Amino acid sequence: EFVDIMLSKTNRKTPTVVHRHYKISRIRQFYMRKVKFTQQNFHDKLSQILTDFPKLEDIHPFYADLMNVLYDRDHYKLALGQLNIAMHLIDNVAKDYTRLMKYGDSLYRCKQLKRAALGRMATIMKRQGQSLQYLEEVRQHLSRLPSIDPHTRTLLITGFPNVGKSSFINKITRADVEVQPYAFTTKSLYVGHTDYKYLRWQVIDTPGILDHPLEDRNTIEMQAIAALAHLRACILYVMDISEQCGHSLEEQAHLFDSIKPLFTNKPLVVVLNKIDVVRLDELSEDNKKIIQQFEKDNIPVIPMSALSEEGVMKVKTEACDMLLAHRVEAKLKSKNFDGILNRVHVAMPKPRDGVRRPPVIPEGALKKKLEKASKLKKRTERDIELELGDDYILDLKKNYDLPEEYKYDVVPEFWLNKNIADYIDPDIMQKLEELEREEELRVNAGVYASESEEEDEEMAEISRLASKIREKKKIMKVEAIVDKRKGNMMPRASRKRERSVSRLREEMENLGVDMSNTGSANFTKTDRSKSRSARPLKKARADSEGRVRSASRSVPRSEMGVKDKANHHKNSKGHQTGFPLNK
Repeated sequence: EFVDIMLSKTNRKTPTVVHRHYKISRIRQFYMRKVKFTQQNFHDKLSQILTDFPKLEDIHPFYADLMNVLYDRDHYKLALGQLNIAMHLIDNVAKDYTRLMKYGDSLYRCKQLKRAALGRMATIMKRQGQSLQYLEEVRQHLSRLPSIDPHTRTLLITGFPNVGKSSFINKITRADVEVQPYAFTTKSLYVGHTDYKYLRWQVIDTPGILDHPLEDRNTIEMQAIAALAHLRACILYVMDISEQCGHSLEEQAHLFDSIKPLFTNKPLVVVLNKIDVVRLDELSEDNKKIIQQFEKDNIPVIPMSALSEEGVMKVKTEACDMLLAHRVEAKLKSKNFDGILNRVHVAMPKPRDGVRRPPVIPEGALKKKLEKASKLKKRTERDIELELGDDYILDLKKNYDLPEEYKYDVVPEFWLNKNIADYIDPDIMQKLEELEREEELRVNAGVYASESEEEDEEMAEISRLASKIREKKKIMKVEAIVDKRKGNMMPRASRKRERSVSRLREEMENLGVDMSNTGSANFTKTDRSKSRSARPLKKARADSEGRVRSASRSVPRSEMGVKDKANHHKNSKGHQTGFPLNK
């Protein structure tokens, strides 16, 4: 796909037509452009890949170690190195074939050189298929990794699998880590965030670690080891005192001793989880001695239950306070702190005698403060709304800068520069009712009941004349239709329709064809399709003199042999006047 995209881009963005009758310099330039354009596309794409992938030497050691664990440092660098070599090889191919193109003496040879150049570039890229596929998988996995800031305040949770690490991070952060009653539910690093003392804290849940040598640990465990080794965080070592995780308290203590070098110069808290199952006073003597050993080493031991949330906030508070104190102490020991401390001066007043000097507020300032406190607050619409509750109605007109009698007037409506209110009678409904009553009285009195008057003789005569005129018009109409048909007309004998659907079905069934499922067949449709109109007749063309000519014809004999029409006109004129002709 990579090669197809590059070649199609070349085809789309460069000229595609060249002819052999062009100058040879133009033909060479045409094919050189295609080779150089393809080489530049490959170069830009490969250089972008090499630039976008992080260099292990330039990133934080935590991310470098994590990428080594997940993707294998050697394999990663080898894949990028092969792409770098491929980029330089493609550049050299383009350079060589561009030089050869200058000696191409025909379109065919230039085209073959271009074809060979693009073919070698495509072959080089096809050999990098495995490297590109590996880097694509690395890119997709890197995009799914959590965003971990190695320099911020961090709480790191570690311990055996299935001791309650994920349950604890779900309680103190908004993370939603999967919790299941079997080991290695968490297979990668998960990050949650919480707030403490108005500061943002990063909480990291690591996969469980088993107690065996470093070289025997798998990829899942090595992610936790990388986080413990490189992150400056407060370590929360979680232990399951109920031993429901499948490992005894002694094994958990042994794992603590084996990874203890990773806790150097970091705040450390031992968390005893699942006290809702087994209380501390219910432990055996051997297990109590193990816990007492932690206390002898000045390691804080805090009991907790992630299920009942007993002691959860205490663990969070203790760990955050320890990390804050550790970070402040580290800053005090840094080299830059001395230069900053010399510029900071904290003045501590000391008593010089036995005179008591209470704080004094100036009288003007005190008076202004009292006036401000006693000043009545302006009553807002919100205050009125809260006071009236559901009875409140928003009145926007009460604050208008108008006299009181004009505030609630209706806004006039204008149409064609005229006020509509001027043409509306306020008593129109009352007048309408009076008019309706008057009309009803007129109807009841019989004002509108008039007897039909007898037609006089003149009106009867007019009516008879109109009837005669209408009859005459009908007769004239029929005669006109008859006159149109007076010509010879061929008799048209109607023929009975012979073809029908039923006849077709009967004939086909007699021949043995099954016609049972032909209800929606095309031959059952009786609608007539659109008739094809006749082709238009070819119109005769007119020549320059305006005469209609249907086909090419010869020049008349009277016009043959005469070059210009002026001479022809003279000859014809002389012939008419009776001049003697040469014999």
